[in-house]
Amino acid sequence: MIIYDKIAAQVPAWQERVRHLVKEHGAFKVCDVTVEQIYGGIRGVQIQVSDISYVDPYKGIRLRGYTIPEVLEILPKAPGSQYPLAGGLYYLLMTNEVPNEEQAWLVEDEWKKRSAIPPYVFDVIKSMPPATHPMTLFSQAVLAMQYDSLFSRQLNAGVLKNEYWKWYLEDSLNLTARLPGIAAYIYNKRYRGADYITPRPDLDWSANFAYMIGKGKDKEYMELSRLFLVLHSDHEGGNVSAHAAHLVGSALSDVYYATSAGLNGLAGPLHGLANQECIRWLLDLREHFGGLPTEEQFEAYAWQQLAENKLIPGYGHAVLRTTDPRFTAQLEFGEKYMPDDELFQLVKLVFKVLPGILIKHGKAKNPYPNVDAINGTMQYHFGVTQFDFYTVLFGLSRALGFTAHLVWARVLGKPIERPKSLTTRMLEDMVMEGRKD
Repeated sequence: MIIYDKIAAQVPAWQERVRHLVKEHGAFKVCDVTVEQIYGGIRGVQIQVSDISYVDPYKGIRLRGYTIPEVLEILPKAPGSQYPLAGGLYYLLMTNEVPNEEQAWLVEDEWKKRSAIPPYVFDVIKSMPPATHPMTLFSQAVLAMQYDSLFSRQLNAGVLKNEYWKWYLEDSLNLTARLPGIAAYIYNKRYRGADYITPRPDLDWSANFAYMIGKGKDKEYMELSRLFLVLHSDHEGGNVSAHAAHLVGSALSDVYYATSAGLNGLAGPLHGLANQECIRWLLDLREHFGGLPTEEQFEAYAWQQLAENKLIPGYGHAVLRTTDPRFTAQLEFGEKYMPDDELFQLVKLVFKVLPGILIKHGKAKNPYPNVDAINGTMQYHFGVTQFDFYTVLFGLSRALGFTAHLVWARVLGKPIERPKSLTTRMLEDMVMEGRKD
């Protein structure tokens, strides 16, 4: 498999690079940690290396060094499509090389060969109560497939440590190949009264998801799927879902265990569920005015919300200090495919007015929109109006990043993650000793 060959060729140089860094500069102090950071969710503490992606405060997420606009430009596209093939993106994340069209399709074809979903996965989903949250079903399905983990079998058979990554890669390819079908089955079962739809062999990974939820005739939604599943694929290693997946994987729990853990983190309302809050807020705003407000009406409304200490979701970011390029990419999509949609027009109005208000308000470190400010509007326009499914879409994309990080953690032989805990009394004593000095 082409990804295997590309990674294998890089393994010695990467291992030597890390070995040299640790041996020659292992005592180099990277950062200090404050009491505020310890009690504040370890925010900003540099505790992990993430070569797959990095959040640039002024350029947004960089995938293997490339900005979102660059990724959308340089990656190969499906015939007649404006947006990249997920297979090309996965090739980039895994190999640190931009693929040509043939290489991108080789990944797509590899996924097709591995896409058959074991019947027991459907049985697990069917056994759950009808009202079970889609993210629970998605995570359960991933966890159920641990039965098929090739890495776990090889580990039990005594595979050498320097071979671990190869079996992590095998599991990653098998898992990601099946995920669009699993996500589509959950959607069909919950909302359409339908069953599993067999993927079309002529469609790519992203477009097949659209086809399998009954949108095979909607070329524009296929385009949105291609865009969405690229934009949300990774966001460096420190966010809850990525860190959860890495942490579990560091114990040599296989790709299925680790990805399920990442999805469970993504399901939290402070993480992956944020896009639901944004679309609800937009719908409530439209209902409040009985349609699209004027700029003046919205400005008064926003100031009132801030005066009442109410959250305006979708604006601000822990790292970014500019408009999220993923927001911009979807804004451009909307201008092309849905310019007259009322909710989309509302997104544009808020984008035009709200940052200036937040700057005057003075409390927002970043007054600009993040990707959640527009995500739900895109899906809602095309009839995917079920809010609780939006995080599954997020997870379907983010699994590409999870698995790339997991494979490279094994390439580099990263150890089990084990930070040290302190008691509050110990911190108090440390503070008092520091004052004496």
